[in-house]
Amino acid sequence: MIGNDIIDLSLAERESNWQRKGFLEKQFSKKEQTIILESEKPFEMVWLFWSMKESAYKVWVQQHEKRMFAPLQFECKLSSETEGQVLFQEQEFHTTSRIDGYYIFTLANLDKKVKTVSWIGPPNGIENSLKKRLEEETGVLCTRIEKRKSESGAPNYYCEDQPLTRSCSISHHGNYGAFSLLLD
Repeated sequence: MIGNDIIDLSLAERESNWQRKGFLEKQFSKKEQTIILESEKPFEMVWLFWSMKESAYKVWVQQHEKRMFAPLQFECKLSSETEGQVLFQEQEFHTTSRIDGYYIFTLANLDKKVKTVSWIGPPNGIENSLKKRLEEETGVLCTRIEKRKSESGAPNYYCEDQPLTRSCSISHHGNYGAFSLLLD
């Protein structure tokens, strides 16, 4: 299972005030708050942690087929600037992030060694780019690829009744969209 998240940093800066009273306490553990506040780039750290939590949450939702809102229960740890883990209910999700000054993109999975395919671009290009990539990977024509959502809303792609993806995650925020695929 995989999950991803993308944050448009300029939109996050314009639309959310992470410094308002109570924001950090509602979203982040004491340890995470300390890391954020001691960081050279606290704004970026807030959104990196949020992106890690959200991508791990998407994996969990696919596993359990139910939704919830519990960001405090997802605990982030960094092992480098771009790699980390998110712990939730004794489960560990591995994360890899890309931070380029414009966006933060995070991919979470249960197994670091899985082969994933990811794409980042304009949000209105996600579906076409995803189907084209699936066509390249599977040989199935784009016109035969169908998107189906699970009960929890997680997307998967099929050709007739044959699944083409083991796991799929789509996200968009502001000027950016992304998809990640776990293929057989």
